Amino acid sequence: MSNSTYFIWWVLCIVPLIHSLTPQSPIQCNQTICTLENSYGTWNDRKTCYALNVTYPTTEQQLRLAVAHVVQNNLKAKIVTKFSHTIPSLSCPKQNTTNNHAFFISTEKYDSGIQIDADNLAVTVDSGVRLGELIDQVEKNGFSLVNVPYWEGVTIGGVVSSGAHGSSWWGKGGAFHEQVLEITVVVPGSKSEGYAKILRLDEHHPLFNAAKVSLGVLGAISKVKLSIEHRFKRSITFNFTDDTDIENVYIEHAKKYEFADITWYASRHTAVYRYDFRVPLNASGDGVYDFIGFQANSILIPESVRGAEKLLENTGNSKGKCLTASTTLAFKKLTANGLKNNGQIFTGYPVIGYQGKMQTSGSCLYSSRVDTSCAWDPRIKGLFFYESTAIFPASKFGDFIKDVKKLRDINPKNFCGIDNYNGILIRYIKASEAYLGPSEDSIVIDFNYYRANDQFTPRLNQDVWEELEQMAFFKYGAKPHWAKNRNLAFLGVQEKYPKFNAFIDAKKQMDPQNVFSGDWSDEILYGKELVKFDGCALEGMCICSEDRHCSPQKGYLCTHGLVYKEARVCRLLSTSVSTDSLL
Repeated sequence: MSNSTYFIWWVLCIVPLIHSLTPQSPIQCNQTICTLENSYGTWNDRKTCYALNVTYPTTEQQLRLAVAHVVQNNLKAKIVTKFSHTIPSLSCPKQNTTNNHAFFISTEKYDSGIQIDADNLAVTVDSGVRLGELIDQVEKNGFSLVNVPYWEGVTIGGVVSSGAHGSSWWGKGGAFHEQVLEITVVVPGSKSEGYAKILRLDEHHPLFNAAKVSLGVLGAISKVKLSIEHRFKRSITFNFTDDTDIENVYIEHAKKYEFADITWYASRHTAVYRYDFRVPLNASGDGVYDFIGFQANSILIPESVRGAEKLLENTGNSKGKCLTASTTLAFKKLTANGLKNNGQIFTGYPVIGYQGKMQTSGSCLYSSRVDTSCAWDPRIKGLFFYESTAIFPASKFGDFIKDVKKLRDINPKNFCGIDNYNGILIRYIKASEAYLGPSEDSIVIDFNYYRANDQFTPRLNQDVWEELEQMAFFKYGAKPHWAKNRNLAFLGVQEKYPKFNAFIDAKKQMDPQNVFSGDWSDEILYGKELVKFDGCALEGMCICSEDRHCSPQKGYLCTHGLVYKEARVCRLLSTSVSTDSLL
C-alpha cells in the first residue's frame, strides 16, 4: 500500500459521523445463569463472569432488601452499573462458589433521584444516575460540577468506587471523590437489623475516607452528596508544539491553568498543552468539547481501522503505524481534537463554553441509527485495546519522562502504536484523605495500545509497552488506576498506600462476611501472587521470567529492558538465542 493510499484511508477512517448505537446492557441472562461483560466485551483476564441471578432495585429501600436477601441466603454479590466501563473484573463476584451462589445487584434502574440544595451548594444523587444526566440537571439549574472524568458513560456510584478523575491541582483537585460531601452505603447487617442496614457517612464519620474510593467491596452505594458551584464558563486552547521541555514545565503548567493537561505524542516529538481556565459568564461563546475518540462512528469505520491495524501488526509494519499516527495527529490539530465553537464546528481558538459542555464527552452513547456505534462496541469488529494508567508522585514524574524519551530515542517508530490512539495523556490530581486515593499531589498518565483477539498472540513492539509499564509501576512506584490496567500493574499495590490497612479494617467492619468480595478484588486487596503459565506475559497476567511466558514459537523471548534493565519483557528475537545470553 502506498503512502498516499495510507493517508486517504486513514483520513476516511477517522472522520466521525453523528449518531451511535446505544450500548447494550452488560448483563445477559438465560434460564439458568446471568453473565456480565464490560463495555469492551472482554475482561482483563478474559474469564467469564457469571451469577445465579440479577435484581434491579429502583429505590434505596429496594436496594436494602436486595442486600438483605443476599445476606440472609448466604450468597455473594456484586454491584453492577449500567455501563460496566472497567477493564479489570472488579464487578465479578466470587466464581465457583457452592452451587454458584452469586448474585448481581444492578443500579441500572436506580437512577431517578437528583436533589439540588442551592443554599448549601450541594446535590444528592442516586448511585445509578448517569454522569452526563447529572451534569445536565445541575447546569440547567444554574450550577456546575467542578471536576469530573472526561468520559461521561459512567454512573455516579461507579465513578466514586473506582477513583475516576478529571485534571486539576486547583481547589479540591481533579479527583471526583474529592467533591463528595456525604455517601450512603447499604451494608450487611445482623438478623435483628433485617440482614442489611443503611450507613450515612460524612467527613466526620471514621468510615468516610474508606467509602470515598471503595472498589465496590464495602457495600452497595445508594446515594452520593456532592459539592457544586455556581455555573461558570471555561476557555480552552490546545497548543501543538515540540515536546522538548515537558519534564521541566509540567508542574508550572498545572499551576498556571486550572484544568491543565498535556497530551504527548512521543513518536511525533509533539506535546499538546491544554490552556484551560475560567472566564466570566458574559464571555462570548457556546462551545462544546466533543472529543474525537468518543464521537460516534459508522460501524464500517472502526471495523476498517481494526482490520488495517491487525494487518500492520501481523506484518510487523511499524512504518505504516507511523504514517497513520502522523495523519491522526494532523487531523486532531485541524479539528482541535473535537472542540467546537458555538456547538457546531471548530473555527478557531479560544473555544469558550459552559463548564457542563467543556469537561466531559460521550456523544457515541446516544443513538438514533443502528449502523453507528462507539468505536469499541463489542458487537462489531471494531477497536480492541488495553489502557494502562499510572499515578506518579509529582516529584518523580520528570525523571520518568526522561527515561521514556531515552526509550523512544532508541527507535522512535516503536512508539507509533500508542500515537495512533491518544498518545500519552498527562493529567493532575491532588493528595487525598481517601484511604485508596493518592497520598501526595500526583500526575496521572494514560495510554492505549493494540490488544490481540487471541490472548496468546504477541503484539508489535510488545517489549516497549511492557518496559514502559514496568518502569512506571516498579522503578518509579506509580499506583494503578483501580478501573484500568493489566494485572501486573497491581503487584505490590498494598505497599503503595500508607492507609491500605485502614481500608482493610473498614472492610471488616462494613462487610464482615465478605459478601461483596470477588476473586479479582481479593487478589489485589490481599496480594495474591500471579500464577504463571505459558504465554502469561503477553497480556500482563504475569511478568516473564522464562521464555515460555512469552511466545518462543513465534520468536518472542523473555529478556531485559533497554533503558530500565530490571524490566523483564517479551521481545521479538531469534529463537536460537538463549535468554541467559541477553542478561
